[in-house]
Amino acid sequence: MLKELANFFKEPPVKETIKDEQEVKSMYSHWRLRIFYACFIGYTIFYLCKKNIAVALPGISQEFGYSMTELGILGSSLYLTYGIGKFVNGVLADGSDVRKFLPTALIMTSLANIAFALSPSTIQLLGLSTKTSAMLLLWTLTFLWGISGWFQSAGFPAVAKSLTYWYSNTERGTKWSLWSCSHQTGTFLSFIIAGHIASAYGWRAAFIGPGVLALITALWLFNRLRDRPQSLGLPDVETYRNEPAAKNNTSCDDDMSYVQIFKKYILCNKTIWMLAIAYIFVYIIRFGAEDWMIMYLNKAKGDSLALATNKISSLPLVGIVGTICAGLVSDKLFKSKRAPVNLIYLAGVVICLILLKFNTISNLDFVIIGLLGAFTYGPQMMIGGLCAVESSSKKVASAATGFTGTFGYIGAVLSATGTGFMVDKFGWNGAIIFWLASAIICIAICSVIMIDENKKHK
Repeated sequence: MLKELANFFKEPPVKETIKDEQEVKSMYSHWRLRIFYACFIGYTIFYLCKKNIAVALPGISQEFGYSMTELGILGSSLYLTYGIGKFVNGVLADGSDVRKFLPTALIMTSLANIAFALSPSTIQLLGLSTKTSAMLLLWTLTFLWGISGWFQSAGFPAVAKSLTYWYSNTERGTKWSLWSCSHQTGTFLSFIIAGHIASAYGWRAAFIGPGVLALITALWLFNRLRDRPQSLGLPDVETYRNEPAAKNNTSCDDDMSYVQIFKKYILCNKTIWMLAIAYIFVYIIRFGAEDWMIMYLNKAKGDSLALATNKISSLPLVGIVGTICAGLVSDKLFKSKRAPVNLIYLAGVVICLILLKFNTISNLDFVIIGLLGAFTYGPQMMIGGLCAVESSSKKVASAATGFTGTFGYIGAVLSATGTGFMVDKFGWNGAIIFWLASAIICIAICSVIMIDENKKHK
């Protein structure tokens, strides 16, 4: 059974390279665009099935009476399995066919979302006492949300492999930042679509709708996607774009096994480890804002669910601008140096969190939360994604992003459980302090990375 699965997902063989330059140019132009928009749309749909939990938490809490800590445990189950799965699936994705790997992950995600929505009705059929039923349901929801997280974790490594093989180093910052807007697009659409669906039809509908859409999208992705350029008979992207430095770096790894490359560029790579640790604190801030902001606005500032949902929609929407600017500025202004941009953005996070705490003008929250999204999504895109890929080898691109991603989702678990604990113990001020401390620690780590980068350049 395992052997059959391995053969099904096995990376397609390299075809003989096409010699006609015009045909190569035409095919590259066609497939680069097609791969890009397929990865963008596909990952957007992953987020529809991921961020819907944020708009569902108030309804789940109201219906079943769960505490903030219990809701934190429920939410953190996805982050725990997502973090472990991101590394495991990252290693698997390096040797797998993206065309099969990505759609399969989305199909399984859709089924887990639908099962999540239907589980309360199933538990009620057992006829248990109210207290027992509520506790059994909590752990059932936690389990199913964890299963969803495992399959969702296969999405990013597959996309990272595609972008690394289809786009070269000199353009990757811009292209990666453009693709990374799928995070914000999916988050924005999830808050708007799932939020209004939940308001009208209950929290269960916020999982069924995205689940059905994900199933349809997965079939479409199988038609759109292909694996590496070499599987279509195209030369590697460095040869196509005539980037000899990148070609030479790639050829140095040709005589090494995957395990040797993995050890050299990941396990024994100081920069990767620092990026991974920094990513913990980026994710504490990111998921603290994404998962708890609606509750914060509703409980601490007295906003209605509809108003809180509208306010948080500015987080991913303005975040798109911040993400694109991060890639463009790092490519054009800082000559592909990413660390200075990370520091500028993280300083912006600190300022926004302080303003959010002390602001008393309701409409100004839209601006502050939007800027918080812009300053958060830039480091999120670069530290664990672009920086990780460029600090390793393209032959372990999926594993590198999976490695940093695992640490990121350790941060997500800490964000879910830690924020819930801080709110229960110290009120919502505790949550703000928790996120602020994370931003300051991340600034310190990124400063060390920048100093190391400057030493290497000298």
